[in-house]
Amino acid sequence: MNETKLIIVGGFLAAGKTTMLNTLASRLTARGYKVGLITNDQAANLVDTAVLTCTDVDVREVSGSCFCCNFQGFMDAIQSLIDSGANLIIAEPVGSCTDISATILQPVKDKFPKLNLAPFSVMVDPLRLKEALELIPGSTHPDALYIVKRQLEEADRILLNKVDMLSPAQIREAMMILSEHFPAPSSAVSALHGTGVEQWIDEILASRNAGTHLTMVDYDRYAHGEAVLGWLNASVNLSSTAEISWSSFVQSLLANLKEAFISARAEIGHVKLSLTCNGVMILGNLGSINAPINVRGDSSFKSEGAEMILNARVQMSPDHLQKNVEKILAETAESFSLSAEITTLECLMPGRPNPTYRYHSIV
Repeated sequence: MNETKLIIVGGFLAAGKTTMLNTLASRLTARGYKVGLITNDQAANLVDTAVLTCTDVDVREVSGSCFCCNFQGFMDAIQSLIDSGANLIIAEPVGSCTDISATILQPVKDKFPKLNLAPFSVMVDPLRLKEALELIPGSTHPDALYIVKRQLEEADRILLNKVDMLSPAQIREAMMILSEHFPAPSSAVSALHGTGVEQWIDEILASRNAGTHLTMVDYDRYAHGEAVLGWLNASVNLSSTAEISWSSFVQSLLANLKEAFISARAEIGHVKLSLTCNGVMILGNLGSINAPINVRGDSSFKSEGAEMILNARVQMSPDHLQKNVEKILAETAESFSLSAEITTLECLMPGRPNPTYRYHSIV
């Protein structure tokens, strides 16, 4: 491989990684780089891939397992992007993955020294941070929060995201919490609005100090932290005899799903969807049962049909999650006089992580 910059951006579910990848791709392309993106999930049909494919960069998807358990698949995706002309690659691991330094960063440094590996950046949501450190009450399973803490411990850079939603005092408080509990330097950023992003880009482009921290990971807790979540990916064909306000439909669907999960006392890792028709995309996401619903796109757009991808990571069994999603989707579609045909659906519980490589010292 010729020397190519590789930027890996981690963080727990709903931390804002996909928004950051979109922002990164745009800003690095403007700097003259030929950018490639790699998404990752336990199953195919990712909203992330659909969203990022709408950018002007090449996208590869590694699905069916995480990067660490399919290291060769990850490297094949990198090589494919290099072959297509990319000289800067940004990769987004599965949100519930940790031990990235031992299983990805150290093997890359050891086996592929021509890859110019940037400092490993981990994004964190301010509320999830406090929940993980037991500074506020929450309903996320302790073993899922265990993953959040391990992710932050192994980071080379920590990005406190969503600061556009915080006051200056809240930002200072969160940054102090990070400095007290984790070794990596921290930055306050907004992936959505670009706050702090340029300075962070300058830092990671100039540095090759990647994989500077290893963390001790209890794989039993790690595996259980992933397994407490049901993972659902579905593709849906929506059609009607009349024009539908898709923004309103997305808002209603997410609101109904949120209500169902609250009733079931099932915390949300994330629920996200993309709805497309004739090149127009409506995006919706929900980061927890306490988070607001976020819908983006042309709110005035109407049509008689659309294609939807729905991803849900929720703290319930796969069977229960699938039944809830199918029921709420049917009821919401009926309220809009829509036909909702599920064309593909996969609902699973992640298996125990079994990394291809696991280094016990820093290369």
